[in-house]
Amino acid sequence: MEKSTRLAQALLQGIGGAANIVRLENCMTRVRVEVSDESQLEPDKLRQLDGIKGYVKQGSQHQFIVGPGAAAKVTDAMRDLISSGGVAEAGDTVQQNKTQAKAKYRAPLSDGLRQLANVFIPLIPAFIASGLITGLINIIKRPDIVGDIATQYPNLIGLAAIFGSAVFTIMNILVGVNTAKVFGGSTALGGVMAGILSSPALAQITLFGEPLQPGRGGVIAVLLVVVLMCWIEKRLRQRLPESLELILNPLLTTLITATLAIVLLQPLGGMISDTIAHGATLAIDRGGVLVGAVLAGTFLPLVLTGLHQGLVPIHVELIQAHGANALLPILAMAGVGQIGASLAVLLKTRNARLKKLVKGALPVGLLGVGEPLIFGVTLPLVRPFIAACLGGAVGGAVISYAKVATLITFGLSGLPLALTIVAGKVMMYLAGWLTAVICGFLFAWFMGFNDPEE
Repeated sequence: MEKSTRLAQALLQGIGGAANIVRLENCMTRVRVEVSDESQLEPDKLRQLDGIKGYVKQGSQHQFIVGPGAAAKVTDAMRDLISSGGVAEAGDTVQQNKTQAKAKYRAPLSDGLRQLANVFIPLIPAFIASGLITGLINIIKRPDIVGDIATQYPNLIGLAAIFGSAVFTIMNILVGVNTAKVFGGSTALGGVMAGILSSPALAQITLFGEPLQPGRGGVIAVLLVVVLMCWIEKRLRQRLPESLELILNPLLTTLITATLAIVLLQPLGGMISDTIAHGATLAIDRGGVLVGAVLAGTFLPLVLTGLHQGLVPIHVELIQAHGANALLPILAMAGVGQIGASLAVLLKTRNARLKKLVKGALPVGLLGVGEPLIFGVTLPLVRPFIAACLGGAVGGAVISYAKVATLITFGLSGLPLALTIVAGKVMMYLAGWLTAVICGFLFAWFMGFNDPEE
């Protein structure tokens, strides 16, 4: 066992285990930990550990001085030990069903795709705010709805437009920082890599007879480059002497990664990005009703396998390439079908506990949070889950036929998503929503289910 791993193990034991950790991070020389129960911490014992050069407590944070280079290694080792040894606790019926279903249907690639999704999940609030602000601006600009407000207050509309588009101005930087965090690299260097790829100065440089393109490849290129950066940084951390690692690692990581990024990964990211954006748009435009039905009808099974997380970069690419996302409204119909199927279950079941579960889950289902309905109601009953998928497929066909698109990448679903739909398509989105509910209800009603006994 490596020295850093042994020290990480001893630190975890001395602070009360992984369950007691609220926050874990490091600076250049210190492992920094915040705990939920101070009584489980043993500072005197921890001070005596081989490798601990000092201990400092600042506020609620416990800082263990291990030296330059070693701090990152020990923190990485602690995170690895925590992730490999974590056990999910049993919760209520919905949570248990969710855990069991995801474990049963999980696909081999789901863990990797979950990491990919974790890059974008922290950005959800920004995406939602951006989409809602842009949607409101579109409404205000329509004289048939609100009159001539837009012409009377052009500066306010201009400011609001800046507020709504700001997230996309720094999108690549945010993705670079989050990618580095998820894949265990330096977040500042992740932002630097994204900044290099987005720098306007690239347009003034010619390489292999072609001018470079700032921002080419979008978030796909950033993901490729920063994942490579994390790998290089970790390898150098293992091989460089601790006394030099603090200085040489960021220098070498930046030079090596940036060179490979410009020469190889950004062009590759550009090709992948173009293929995704054009391919998805072409499939939806040309496939019409059939593609919409297939996408919406198969999305919930995709959620069970975990593979749906691989769609997150596609949502982002569609917004970056076209300014609108035609995929999200189609996929949203999958959850809407659950509402109709659950309503049928509510009216047909004689089980009081199931009735209570459906009544509690329906309000959040209307708001686009479908997991309580999926894992608490339809999936355990099987046939209502199939009915919900079929209802969602019909709704997805309507959405695709009407070419409905949203202004956000992801984060909203159900009825709230209507607030972000592009101008002129809101009523068609609501028509698709209503169609999915009605069809989900009818399919579930006529397919029936085995009513659980009390």
